[in-house]
Amino acid sequence: MNQSELKDFLDEKVIQYNTTDFIDSDPVQIPHLFSQKEDIEIAGFLSATIAWGNRTMIIKNSHRMMELMGNTPYDFVMSHTASDLERLQTFVHRTFNGIDFTHFIHSLQNIYQHHGGLESVFSKNIQTLSMQESISEFKKIFFEIPHQRRTQKHISDPMNGSAAKRINMYLRWMCRQDNKGVDLGIWKNIPPSMLSCPLDVHSGNVARKLGLLSRKQNDGKALNELDLKLRELDPIDPVKYDFALFGLGVFERF
Repeated sequence: MNQSELKDFLDEKVIQYNTTDFIDSDPVQIPHLFSQKEDIEIAGFLSATIAWGNRTMIIKNSHRMMELMGNTPYDFVMSHTASDLERLQTFVHRTFNGIDFTHFIHSLQNIYQHHGGLESVFSKNIQTLSMQESISEFKKIFFEIPHQRRTQKHISDPMNGSAAKRINMYLRWMCRQDNKGVDLGIWKNIPPSMLSCPLDVHSGNVARKLGLLSRKQNDGKALNELDLKLRELDPIDPVKYDFALFGLGVFERF
């Protein structure tokens, strides 16, 4: 396919998969449970954090996280007691456990109390057509309070060569405003043109087969290469092609 044909093909796949039917099988359903901005962004952040492995288990454990917070995530973050935090110790998803969960609550509280909330932190340090430095700075703020070293691995740092798949996915959820009903688009200070594709094994393999990506590793350099190609196809909303790449890989075994 030439570039025009490739764009037409991927645009059709975006239309096919960027529908509300997508929500039922994706962890994006978790922030859709809520209506208050802070509840949406906290629920989204926590469920995106554990979004690796079996998708059914990701969704099940994300619901469990909400239940442990009384299904009021913002109120829990801001008003929890010591006994509330004890309940979190039973939680585990792969290598993310109750120790990590507890620190995430403390850190989110710090961000809302002293940094203006999640949107405010991510809206800083944005470079031209890139959120990657902003993500790196977010990690510094997230771990500025005392924490166990083990918990740091649960937030990626693009400045260390990571593709930061889960945070880029989270930013897609929060920032895209296409009125299709999947992405929530509640953050108004970060334009979709700045977003990067959540690069994982599925989207990476499809991108290589389509000639959008030559690098073999799914790392920060590969993400930059893919970003450049997707911005050529749509400079205003390049990350919409995540639906096409992911859908082709997961649902069509492309």
